[in-house]
Amino acid sequence: MDLKHKKKRFTFQRAVGGNYHHCCVPLCTAGGRFNTTLSFHSFPKELNLRAQWLVKIRREGFTPTTNSRVCSRHFEKEEIVISSSGKRCLRPKAVPSLFGWNNYTKKPQRPGVWERRPRAIQALDRAPEDDSTVDMVTEVDENTPVSGCAELATTPLMKDHDYTASSFIVVDRMKFENMSRQIEELTRQLESHHLERFGLQRFATSPDDFRYYTRFPSYEHFMAFWNLIQEATSRIVRVTSGQKNLSTSTSTESPMNRSTKLLPIDELFLFLNYLSTGCTQRELAHKFYIHRATVSRIVVTWSNFLYTLLGSLSIWMTSGSVRANCPTDFHGTYENTQVILDCTEMRCQTPTSLLLQSEVFSTYKSHCTFKALIGMSPHGALTFVSALFEGSISDKEIFRHSGITSLLTPDMEVMVDKGFLIDELVSGKVHRPAFMSKQDQMSEVDVLKTQAIARLRVHVERLIRRVKENKLFDTVIPLSICGNINQLFTVACLLTNYQSGPLVKKWMV
Repeated sequence: MDLKHKKKRFTFQRAVGGNYHHCCVPLCTAGGRFNTTLSFHSFPKELNLRAQWLVKIRREGFTPTTNSRVCSRHFEKEEIVISSSGKRCLRPKAVPSLFGWNNYTKKPQRPGVWERRPRAIQALDRAPEDDSTVDMVTEVDENTPVSGCAELATTPLMKDHDYTASSFIVVDRMKFENMSRQIEELTRQLESHHLERFGLQRFATSPDDFRYYTRFPSYEHFMAFWNLIQEATSRIVRVTSGQKNLSTSTSTESPMNRSTKLLPIDELFLFLNYLSTGCTQRELAHKFYIHRATVSRIVVTWSNFLYTLLGSLSIWMTSGSVRANCPTDFHGTYENTQVILDCTEMRCQTPTSLLLQSEVFSTYKSHCTFKALIGMSPHGALTFVSALFEGSISDKEIFRHSGITSLLTPDMEVMVDKGFLIDELVSGKVHRPAFMSKQDQMSEVDVLKTQAIARLRVHVERLIRRVKENKLFDTVIPLSICGNINQLFTVACLLTNYQSGPLVKKWMV
């Protein structure tokens, strides 16, 4: 066979004192079997230093073992020392920095800010320092001929720290004046932006807009309500601090420990806006320049706070107080009426569970709904509101489980609609429109009774309409807020006693 075409073979002789270690750095093929000039170093046991090594070698998904080594070619010469026994060791805190991807050289350090930043030419000599004098800014243009020096002007500036070698700064006068005008214009725009910001002050002079966003008739009515609850807001328990201990979560709130950048009065305005307009939390986040998660926390915090604060006040009136404020329309047959009751339903998003769908589906509304019982005194004040129930429950069962039976006494009469067959549940008299039963036509007495009750009972429908003027309950309620819907609905009902006047103008005291 021709020696020219014979394959060349190389045989390496094992080095004396060699080892079986090899480098674990990518793109490095160094091994210790045939090489005694390189030393191989194991990973440090210190976790922070080991993490730095792993970042430097750029090997993804690699977990070093006791046999993993990094060769000495990846370290600076001054980082490798010879011990007394002649063994090559690394200095403490040494980190590999020389690799194939940087051509085994360290990149030069980035120059500092002083070296990178261009500076004006020192055109003038340093003047003698005098605290009583004011430095002058001299305008010099490189393209201006010497003959034009008569047009140069000086602009006085207040003396500041002497950062440069000269106490004179060379500037362009036209540029200085243009920038000054631009700063003034931007300042005016910023002030106008703050004035037009979405908030209380923007709608304070517009009662129609203020009622649309808060359901309060005017800014003055809102401030009167705020003065009632302002003292309690300093100890508000926020939803973010619910997991903390009691001593921390009930501490007095101040601007230093407030969890949001909005003031408490602005948070209340945001909460009322959420109830009144029914807009999404994302919309409110854009209006108030905060994160959507912050809006959610504010809504939950204030619904729980007002639910506890307003719920601590007893809205149920004694029979003597009701009779003292009873309108003349109720005098006679219905003068002992304690409360007028009716149920209301609010549509909710259809759940995916078929079991839940069957529980919340209302045949009356042909939709999944929440149902609640609302009570009103004869003069128009809301005196009772129940928790929300599923839409499939009957009016009688809501009355049974609402808790109102424990408030009624034998001398209290109740006025209800036809669906409330509650005669055996109350000890007092029940005023309810008559049924036709099997009769072809109602008797004259039943017709007159039905008309009289309907004329008086219709005001509870108007009260419910006031609650549903909060658009959150007049649309389909999303399931995402169902965990807090009881508090939201109860607060909206309780606020009607503060937001609105009497249902009938002639009832005004």
